[in-house]
Amino acid sequence: MSLKKLPQISALSAMPKSLSFDMRPDAANRWDSGVKAKTETDNVITIYDQIGESFWSEGVTAKRVAAALRAIGDKEVIVNINSPGGDYFEGISIYNLLAQHPAKVTVQIVGLAASAASVIAMAGDEILMGDGSFLMIHNAWSLAIGNRHDLASSIDTLSQIDDAMADLYAARSKLSKAEIVGMMDRESWIGKSKALEDGFADGEIDVKEIEQSGDSEQKKAMALIESSLAQQGYSRAQRRDVFNNLFHGTPRAAEPAVKPCAGGDMKTAEALQNLIQTMKG
Repeated sequence: MSLKKLPQISALSAMPKSLSFDMRPDAANRWDSGVKAKTETDNVITIYDQIGESFWSEGVTAKRVAAALRAIGDKEVIVNINSPGGDYFEGISIYNLLAQHPAKVTVQIVGLAASAASVIAMAGDEILMGDGSFLMIHNAWSLAIGNRHDLASSIDTLSQIDDAMADLYAARSKLSKAEIVGMMDRESWIGKSKALEDGFADGEIDVKEIEQSGDSEQKKAMALIESSLAQQGYSRAQRRDVFNNLFHGTPRAAEPAVKPCAGGDMKTAEALQNLIQTMKG
């Protein structure tokens, strides 16, 4: 198991049908998707995408991380993170996988570890942060649909999630659970200096070990579109329709030659108009 005594987070048995977890638009907007570590060895796991699958990217999933850990074996692991967050359930599954690893896990936050990605970061026996890097913690953010019973159940689920995250952040930092709850209520962006002071991080990354890549602008743009549509209340099915109307096939980050479809239906046009207004605001 992990060298640190880290709490195991119990996920709910299944994703409630009334809830859909997505990255926050403000996290997607502040995400510099081109920041990454300069060197990577065969014991490195990279988390440079949203957590969980999306319509434009395979994302970072527990299945992918589990496969990487099997390939690494019992060796020490380095986890490089620059992610705007995403699916809470995928995040806690990845956290649990890393927390159970038998050798040392070093987490390096080279850019952003927001939301579900901040949960993953807490699995590090040692957490290092680079200049300009941030942790972002907040109460669980989701789209809920259904009748009043579904919504009441959603509130209960979100409360359980918030409580589990507060316990984790308190266990990993020097702060009390009450202090953590207040930070989550406010949505807190924690820079390197503050993270070191409060115990969220243990050390710094040499600036020479981080580089800026210019080939990830499409990834951020697609994340902004999807998160903005989610913020406006578009369901996952509606967002899928929007993307299908905008692009020939499924737009993946690994396929930069994707071209917009000619035309598109009124629902797509309305969604894009709302999106433009949101991004202007």
